[in-house]
Order: sequence, then C-alpha cells, then structure tokens
Amino acid sequence: MLNKTKVVATIGPATIEKEQLRRLMENGMDVARINMSHSDYNFCREVADEIGELNKELGLNVAIMMDLMGPEVRIGHFVNGQAHFTKGDKVKVYMDDVEGDNTKFSVSYPNLINEVTHNNVISVSDGKMLMEVIDILPDAFVCEVLNDAVIEDHQTLTVKDVKLKMPYLTNKDETDITIAHKLGFDFIALSYVSEPDNVLAVNDVLINLKNNHIGLISKIETEEGVNNIDAIIQVSDGVMVARGDLGVAISLERIPGIQKKIINKCHSAGIVSIVATELLSSMEHSARPTRAEVSDVANAVLDGADAVMLSGETTVGKYPIETLKMMEKIINSAELDVDYGDFISRSANAVKEDITGVISLGVADAANRLKCCAIIAPTQTGYTARVMSRFRPSCPVIAVSPNLDTVKSLQLHFAVNPVLIDELNTFDKIIEVSKKITFKLVSTKPGDKIIITGGYPFKEVKFTNFMKIEEL
Repeated sequence: MLNKTKVVATIGPATIEKEQLRRLMENGMDVARINMSHSDYNFCREVADEIGELNKELGLNVAIMMDLMGPEVRIGHFVNGQAHFTKGDKVKVYMDDVEGDNTKFSVSYPNLINEVTHNNVISVSDGKMLMEVIDILPDAFVCEVLNDAVIEDHQTLTVKDVKLKMPYLTNKDETDITIAHKLGFDFIALSYVSEPDNVLAVNDVLINLKNNHIGLISKIETEEGVNNIDAIIQVSDGVMVARGDLGVAISLERIPGIQKKIINKCHSAGIVSIVATELLSSMEHSARPTRAEVSDVANAVLDGADAVMLSGETTVGKYPIETLKMMEKIINSAELDVDYGDFISRSANAVKEDITGVISLGVADAANRLKCCAIIAPTQTGYTARVMSRFRPSCPVIAVSPNLDTVKSLQLHFAVNPVLIDELNTFDKIIEVSKKITFKLVSTKPGDKIIITGGYPFKEVKFTNFMKIEEL
C-alpha cells in the first residue's frame, strides 16, 4: 500500500553505509536529509553517490534534502567529547577557542559576550541544560548551571528571549548551498527562519547559481518565525515545524497548537508542511516506541501534514530500520481515519478558480466518491500533481513525468507518488502506461477505477484540461 504521508529520514553514522541506505529506501524513506551542522562535502558526496546508484538499482526516486546550519551558536570541543554538569556548577563561557570541561567551554559566536546580560537564561542542546548568566568578565561570561546534564561537542546554544545580531546567511551556509547545487540536491531546509527576507537571501544565491530546481523549506524555530508565518509561507516551497529549537524558544505547551496552525496555513496555501523532532525518539535506544509517540505521529497525519521527519532515530539510533518501519505502520493506520471530505472542502474554499484548480477539485471529489484506486497525473512541471495533493484525495496520485527534476521535486507532497517515464506523445499511450503503472504500484481487482488527468496536447498546454475515468 502506498502511504500518502511522506517520510524524511536523516542520514548519519547509523545509516551511512550503503546497505543501510538500501534498507531505508526499501522500507519507505522518501527524502534523505543531511544535517550540515554535522556534515561536510565528502559526506554529502558519499550520500549523493550512493542514493543515486540505489535509485537506479531499485527503480526509485528518493530525493535529498540539505539542512543548513543557519545562524546558530554552537559550543566548542570538550575533553573526551563531552562534559558532565551538575546543578549549581559555575561555568565560564569563552569567545576564544578553549578545550572544554565542566568548568568552561567556548562558543562559535565571538560577539555573544556583548549581547548577553545578567540573569539571561541560556539553553544548551534543545533545553537539555539550562544556565543563568551571573557575571560578565572581559574575556568570558559566567553562568550557573540550573540542572544536571551531559553535554557533547558542538551542540547548540540559545539565549532565551534574546534575538542575536548575527547575519542570517553565514559563509558556511553559502558554501553549503553551492555544494547542494553541485551535487544535484532537491531541497534545502533553512534553519531559524524569522522573516521572509531570510528565504529570499537563500533564493538569491540559487538565482546566481542558475538553479531553479531546489525547493526551499523554511524551518520555524523561533517566536518571530511563528509571528511572521504568513509572510514566510508566501516565499517558501514548504515549512518545517522544527519542534526541538521551537520548544526552547517558546513555552512547550504552545507547540501542539502552533503545529496545527502551521499545517493548516500550509495546506491552504498549497505548500508542503513537515513535522519534525522527537517523533519516535525513544526508539534511538528501544525497539518499541511509547504510546505517546505513536499518538504524536498519528496526530500529525490526521492534521494533514505532508511529511514527518526522523532525526536522531536514524542518525545515531540503535534501531534505524525498525524505527522507519514503525513510522510507516503508524502512518498506514492513521491514514485510514483521515477525514478526506473535510480536507477537500477546506481546499475548495482556498484554491484559485482557474481551469487546473476546478478540474483538480472535480478529480479529487470523483476519486473519493467512486472509491478509485489511483489518480494518474502525467506532468512536465509537476503543477498538476501539486494541485491534486492540495485536495488530499483518498487514493494515491501517481505523477508520471519524463523529467527527473520534476519527479524529485514531488517527493514531499502528500499522496503524490512520482514515477519517471519515457516521453509520452499520444493520448492512447498515456492510457496504456497509466494502467501498467497502476497494476505495478497499487493492489487492484477487476472493476477498480482510476482517473487520468493532465494537460493535452503534452508540451503545448500549460494547464490541466482533461479527466478520464478508466475501469480496470
């Protein structure tokens, strides 16, 4: 069965080997994510090469997402890679590089000492450790540790309720964007987006590189990002609810409501929404998730998220493949309870009343009423499939295209299963190919129906202008 909600899996030490990547791809990974806070060019090239080879071998089109480090502050290196802190410890935070222990460490942002004040609360590693600033010295500031914690090299540091004056686009990010361009990546996730200009700055880099393929996913991790969500959505291809850093920046109890609001806004705007962080985090160390985690994943699906994301579970976890299989099982079950009629009603009120929108609405409604087993959408650019996804049909949308970039760009869209095909020139050929693909991808029985929709003549029409119902 083809799940409609997509899965992004982060690649790390637990999954970098080719055989592990193969198992991820065979078990439902739609997009592989590389976190540039912990990766370099060689790692990116290795992942890109291996996924490219496996896509050809397995007949898949798994896409690749680069997650930029963004304007974040990171702590330096500890003796033996980590330090144990106890509540009440006094810690000096240096701007110059020092080897850290439980009495001192350095940070990556030299101006931080000029932007903190007494009584500021500092969070390390998504709130794993909290500290309060108690003194500011010429070369360091001093904090009191507020809880017991073990902190490792290069983890993030944020100052609560303080917007730092760092430039949004760092030199590292610009270099990493160029790497994504050279290696043919499909998406870039932008960390700490707080306003639309952040997205436009990255878009300008891509324009200079003459890259019009990479989709930009804005990560919402700050109060300002939440407040500016409508403007951010207008310039983004998708939004990620990054609950880790967001849970540090705002009160934890607000996150579920914000998550639902952002998913709804993305749905209305017709862009991708992704829910990320700690979806199945207990499976980093356990072969089974908690009941609360199962409910968390299911609720993201029921809310209409396009995709859910695994982070530590597939980078350093002991059970990366088991975690992915569990994620697929939860998605599969939750999708049986999705109110597709409600989604199509909401979409009908928001979609543009153009030819493609009207026909796509009719296709989704007909597919639901006739209980069709698939919608086939031949497409050059992916536009028809993206509009179909917005209506959240109850059956999979099989988007067939001769353009590999188009196929990869659709990997995050709800219900869309992109398939690379040879050029299609005649209407009869598209009917023939549509049936073959349906038999290959979907469990069918005699009498099942499919709907074929798109623009004809191919390459001449820029919008969707037909729908045809076929009985198998």
